[in-house]
Amino acid sequence: MKNLFFKSLSAKKWSIFAAGLIVFIAALGFVVYETTDKRVALTLNGQEQVIKTHASTVEELFEELDINISSKDYIQPSLDSKVKNNSEIVWNPAKQVQLESDNQKRFVWTTAVTVEDLLEEQKIALNEYDRVYPESKTNLEKGMDVIVNRAFPVTLFDGGTEKKVWSTSTTVAGFLTQQGITLTDLDRVEPMLEERVIENSVINVIRVEKVTDVVEEPIGYAVVAQKDENLPSGTEKIITDGKEGLVSRQYEVIKENGVEVSRNVISEQMIRDKQDKVVAVGTKLQPIQVASRGNEPGREMYVVATAYTASCSGCSGTTATGINLHVNSDAKVIAVDPSVIPLGSKVYVEGYGYAIAADTGGAIKGNKIDVFIASKAEAYRWGRRTVKIKILE
Repeated sequence: MKNLFFKSLSAKKWSIFAAGLIVFIAALGFVVYETTDKRVALTLNGQEQVIKTHASTVEELFEELDINISSKDYIQPSLDSKVKNNSEIVWNPAKQVQLESDNQKRFVWTTAVTVEDLLEEQKIALNEYDRVYPESKTNLEKGMDVIVNRAFPVTLFDGGTEKKVWSTSTTVAGFLTQQGITLTDLDRVEPMLEERVIENSVINVIRVEKVTDVVEEPIGYAVVAQKDENLPSGTEKIITDGKEGLVSRQYEVIKENGVEVSRNVISEQMIRDKQDKVVAVGTKLQPIQVASRGNEPGREMYVVATAYTASCSGCSGTTATGINLHVNSDAKVIAVDPSVIPLGSKVYVEGYGYAIAADTGGAIKGNKIDVFIASKAEAYRWGRRTVKIKILE
């Protein structure tokens, strides 16, 4: 009986001892497990986190985290590298994007984080005028379209001012928007807004403005001739002085780049009516009086006098004796028939003054002269009259 009791007690001790041993081993294993894990700085797709792991290699770490690795992914260090305490591990998963550059589209796999990184990875350099969409600092996303627009030179005329600029826009409308150019309803663009822009294109922005101009303008009077049998032929007598009228006209003026291109009357108001000049013209025949014969100085005669200007039809502006009437607009010159009045003669012409016979004319024959008057209006007013002249020398 006693032996059986001791045997039973011994079995219990062994059971307790075994159980305690198991607990001890488990606890020891837990302590060992907890004290042998490693802290790792893991950067996943740009996001950094600190984790604890018992993985021996980088590959085991990703398996432990249930992360599927692609051969196109960026992993640093490599998958077979040993994991140590305070290791730094970077994983950037590859993503497919569509890249358009130099008129070519292609799909690329990349681990770049931003658009700028992608361009650097693909060895695509930009100059200061090139543009990329989305912007270079934008984070890349799967399926994103990245477009590189190369800049090209364009000549811009804005309001007549020339500029050499760079453009990445392929339409005139887009180009103007890119250059910050706004148009009014009247402005005109050549070529049209929907036309394409290519390298070395010329874009002409014509600034159009519509203004109103009010002007007071004179109205010329007419000279009305009335025959008078009581006056000697060729003489005139003013019956009524002429007076210019005055009218106020309102114009619609169109200017392009500051230069007037059209002017149209939109209203007018009479301020003062004109008064025609009435002149009595003698028709009574008079004998020609000659103080002396021949071409000697002191000879007087009556001649029919008309007027001409330096720019009249068929006129060169230079007299037969070489006087430039364009330059010498104040000159007192008459055209004569040299067989009646020698060229170079100094004469006094009634109503005209002292002059020199320095010109000829195809229609100036016999007792007829043509007096030079610079103003076309004054030449018209001179008209045709009979005057007395005197050859002085």
